[in-house]
Amino acid sequence: MACPFSSRRFKLTHRDDSSREGDHRRLARIRQDERDIDVLRQSSVQITSSLLGEDGDDLENTQTLNLKHLRAAVTLLTNPSNEVVAMALEALLNKHEVPLPTSTTSSLEKLLSNVEEEENYNLLEDIYETLNYDCDVDVNAFFDHLGQELIAWACVGLLERAFRCLGNDLTAFLTTLDGVNDVVQHQSGSDTEAEFVCIATPEALELHFTTDHPSIAYLLVGSLKGIARQFYSDKADVYILPDPYNTKFFRYRITPERYSEQLGVDDDCDVVSSTFRPLSTAATDLRMGVASFCKAFPWHFVVDRQLELVQLGVGFMKIFGHHLNRLGRGISTYFVFTRPHGVTLTFHEILKRANTPFILTLQRPHDVDKYPAEGLEMKGQMVHCPESDSILFVSSPFLNGLEGLTGRGLFISDIPLHDATRDVILVGEQARAQNNTQFVAFNIIETDRCSVLSYPDGLRRRMDKLKSSIEEANLAVDAEREKNVSLLHLIFPPDIAKRLWLGETIEAKTYPDVTMLFSDIVGFTSICATTTPMMVINMLQNLYEQFDLYCGQLDVYKVETIGDAYCVACGLHRNTNTHAQQIAWMGLKMIQTCSHHLTHEGKPIKITRLQIRFVMRIGIHTGMVLAGVVGKKMPRYCLFGHNVTLANKFESTSEPLRVNVSPTTYLCLIQKSGFILEPRTKDNLPKGMPASVSGTCYFLNGYQHSSVNASESLDVHIQAAITELGISSNM
Repeated sequence: MACPFSSRRFKLTHRDDSSREGDHRRLARIRQDERDIDVLRQSSVQITSSLLGEDGDDLENTQTLNLKHLRAAVTLLTNPSNEVVAMALEALLNKHEVPLPTSTTSSLEKLLSNVEEEENYNLLEDIYETLNYDCDVDVNAFFDHLGQELIAWACVGLLERAFRCLGNDLTAFLTTLDGVNDVVQHQSGSDTEAEFVCIATPEALELHFTTDHPSIAYLLVGSLKGIARQFYSDKADVYILPDPYNTKFFRYRITPERYSEQLGVDDDCDVVSSTFRPLSTAATDLRMGVASFCKAFPWHFVVDRQLELVQLGVGFMKIFGHHLNRLGRGISTYFVFTRPHGVTLTFHEILKRANTPFILTLQRPHDVDKYPAEGLEMKGQMVHCPESDSILFVSSPFLNGLEGLTGRGLFISDIPLHDATRDVILVGEQARAQNNTQFVAFNIIETDRCSVLSYPDGLRRRMDKLKSSIEEANLAVDAEREKNVSLLHLIFPPDIAKRLWLGETIEAKTYPDVTMLFSDIVGFTSICATTTPMMVINMLQNLYEQFDLYCGQLDVYKVETIGDAYCVACGLHRNTNTHAQQIAWMGLKMIQTCSHHLTHEGKPIKITRLQIRFVMRIGIHTGMVLAGVVGKKMPRYCLFGHNVTLANKFESTSEPLRVNVSPTTYLCLIQKSGFILEPRTKDNLPKGMPASVSGTCYFLNGYQHSSVNASESLDVHIQAAITELGISSNM
């Protein structure tokens, strides 16, 4: 028969330049969408987009993409985490791009403040239900904007590279997404995950998406627009068409602006070099005969519209070719479609999944007793051959070793030289041989001197010496490991330190309730001008040693120190409901220590009527933050987000020897009695406070525990409180 195919085939980054204002100690730049920003002195407090700077690019380029990153990229589209949804929602609400009733906005903000950690909690579903409850809200438009915001917030670093590697344009991206999603779904072991099917038509792309959650389906509209704009600088029109008869099935019509150009690139006639054109595009003129093709590709077959086999490679012919005349040529007689899951055995349905890898399993035909190849899996690709109105399946045996090959009556010679399966099998056997050799050597080392293996004494002594050397080396490695782990625990939270030691990639994570403290020594510049650098360092060393001790006593996390700036947070390294109280106690103890500390001249760090000697001011704020590890040579655990900016502003608007408390922190503090708070006017609120935050700021003047005499020192009152809460300390 004639060969049935021929040569014809088929950045959300917001940088506010106003963040440069301020004194030379303010080193960091903080993201803000609409408002002016005061400069921070914390170099680790940056916006997510700083990961895309020069240092970030150097770091990212040294990290290798793998299936884990592809899985994270696909999961962002099919099941985004509560953390990234919360960040996208907060950014969208701050922009006010989608008009919402006040009641709906309040409900959504309440969802942000109540993000749960339970595995079965789904923030996106709650958003969808909240919007559907209000008849005046355009749910589709809101989820469109939310999806675009999601891509802008989340797709940075390795995740961005994972998305970009799927294709060079939106058409290639969507056609590849089906296959990648199928592999990711198979790796996870779930049969109920979302499913993509992309069909390219002359007018537009048609994407079929199957999911149990309508909220994800509507979110995908905006996500696809964001991907087209951010990765391919293309504008795409995306329309969703739900199926009235199947609530889990959604159809999308996607039209990129440069769709006609992408179709032209995909046409193989256009990619042929202009210096060479085929003499003919007719299948009968192909410079390869059927016999040659069947030998070169032994594991292929061709089926017609009735799914009848019309051509077989020599490999399949060897296995069941002699049964064709008796059992017929129906493909279902000899194969079971293992993947993709749930595909219907029709010509049209197979073509719909042409962008997905297929795995077909050989089954024993009826009335056949001996069939060694039963269970042999073939992994390959379905290719449409329009010139003969047929489908070509090109595959390779899906094996894990020589035993799987020979046990099914096959030989290495049955795998063509150009097929990587041959190398995979041989390399796998080599690895097994090396493992077996190491196992035998280990057993020899462990063999007692009285073993039946009668080695010469010289060899035995050498083996014993080798064993001792290995044991000593292992002990040395363990000792170094303990040192490294201890060092990491001094720099990072325990869970982050453990993952860094294991070599894992640390993805940024959202923390819904974190209380931050920023401090500043007023007059630090003038002090530096009147003394030597070494004296300044010694003075700061003495002061910060005390602060570090308080961090351990109060169980708060020290973020960083830059010059005279000292930043701590609670709610990052450990989930707690008393994060605001612990930070408040930290602020009170810092002010107390600073008021009794001596300058390089031996004078108290205090304010007098004549001049400012060296005084500290503190600001405290509570809110949602994004935290992650930045850098490789000197990694830093960094805090991102607008609430970090506000925390610094509350420090800037504080007064010497005072602790300025934000309205959100105040609401947390009043849940526990004992804090002495002095209200300030709303004029003292920093610029950029969200309109949704009511109330004013307060000065924290002290703390008194109900069970302690008021005349006792502050340390005694705080000690009683942390003992009551079960916080380990030695004050």
